[in-house]
Amino acid sequence: MMDLGVDFAGVRFKNPVVAPSGTFGFGREYSEFYDLSLLGGICAKGLTAKPRLGNPPPRIAETPMGILNSVGLQNPGIDAFISDELPFLRGFDTVVIANISGNTADEYAEMAEKLSGAAVDMIEVNVSCPNLKAGGDMFGTSPDATAMITGAVKRRSRVPVMVKLSPNVTDIAEIAKAAEGAGADAISLINTILGMRIDIDSRRPVLANNTGGLSGPAVLPVAVRMVWQVSQAVGVPVFGMGGISDGENAVEMMLAGASLVGVGTACLSEPHAPLNVIKGIEEYMLRNGIKDVGGITGKVVMN
Repeated sequence: MMDLGVDFAGVRFKNPVVAPSGTFGFGREYSEFYDLSLLGGICAKGLTAKPRLGNPPPRIAETPMGILNSVGLQNPGIDAFISDELPFLRGFDTVVIANISGNTADEYAEMAEKLSGAAVDMIEVNVSCPNLKAGGDMFGTSPDATAMITGAVKRRSRVPVMVKLSPNVTDIAEIAKAAEGAGADAISLINTILGMRIDIDSRRPVLANNTGGLSGPAVLPVAVRMVWQVSQAVGVPVFGMGGISDGENAVEMMLAGASLVGVGTACLSEPHAPLNVIKGIEEYMLRNGIKDVGGITGKVVMN
């Protein structure tokens, strides 16, 4: 018998495969394909304090081995999520994680307090958002700003707090240590990599917002490297994502140090991708005589 269960920041996941925030929405569409209870967890689409319409179209562009998106956090707002979407998600036997984005530390903290009293299992703090009080820079590009947001959320949350890091930084380990130092219970990474495409006929950017976030298979090597660096730098568990589309990708991410893995962009072309990844992990464990999935995490043998 193989044990796929993972204890992650005090929360028990039945397996290490999670639908990360963004590509899975609130799970309704995917529930028409399979029972969402088969997943280790679902991280809901990013939430803001008030409803957001997102950026104007076009806001999706294909790239070699991936996509660029500039959706702009379109969402119904935290109150609508709690009243309309959370009851649906709680109908499945899986871990429910809420992802939050804000403009100020107080806004993040207020959202965390409200959500932690609304039956979510964890809160993921997206620090890759514009810091309107710092000239438009992202909170997640500064260790001090990351620590400030993390601390504010931790003081008001009654459930474990995970901080989602931006890869668009010079030293990802430094940012991770700042989040851990401010009380983060876990770290998740990577968010999308900033990119751009240009229509050579019009000579204009393909996206209305000019730039967007790159995700998909193309980012896997970057994500694996950053997960490895962060797992070496912090003592809290790591949720790794970025370019995972099959079981081998997932095992690679886990060997680098991830306890949980996210299957995101792959779902857009293959809705069953998370289930295929679970099966792939099981097959790897069987081939290698591994009985506990935790025996994979961090077991890379460095040259």
